[in-house]
Amino acid sequence: MSPPDLDRYRPNVGVVLFRSDGRVWLGRRAGAPGPYNWQFPQGGVDPGEDWETAARRELKEETGVTSATLLAATDGWITYDFPPEVLAGAKRTRGFKGQKQKWFAYRFEGEDSEIDLEAHGEVEFDAWEWAHIDAAPARVVDFKRAAYDQVVATFRRFAD
Repeated sequence: MSPPDLDRYRPNVGVVLFRSDGRVWLGRRAGAPGPYNWQFPQGGVDPGEDWETAARRELKEETGVTSATLLAATDGWITYDFPPEVLAGAKRTRGFKGQKQKWFAYRFEGEDSEIDLEAHGEVEFDAWEWAHIDAAPARVVDFKRAAYDQVVATFRRFAD
């Protein structure tokens, strides 16, 4: 299989937030039907924004969290394709075939009371929990599952 044409993928960042006991933060996507509607924070990169700045911004906007220490980042891209039903909503996909993501692992240094799903005003998640990292791929929407498998394999070492 040849590598994807990365110009056809929207630049994106993803964040795996680890608690001191090794569990990770998962959010339930607001308005998305279950049961595969849980995921890590993620989002687009603004023009001229560096990757880690984008990751911290997305983390703050989606969870309210600012008390986090960088543990690691992926070296290359992790990609996924949008399924036909998502591609049909052209406004959401902006003409892209899928997303290319750089992922960041952070250690949460704050208290749970810091988590505020309404911090940005545009609510991405309507619930959250701390879960084992290995549970994440089975809870995400199907078309992101292979990407999550790669993220989990990359960052599992921080769950110990």
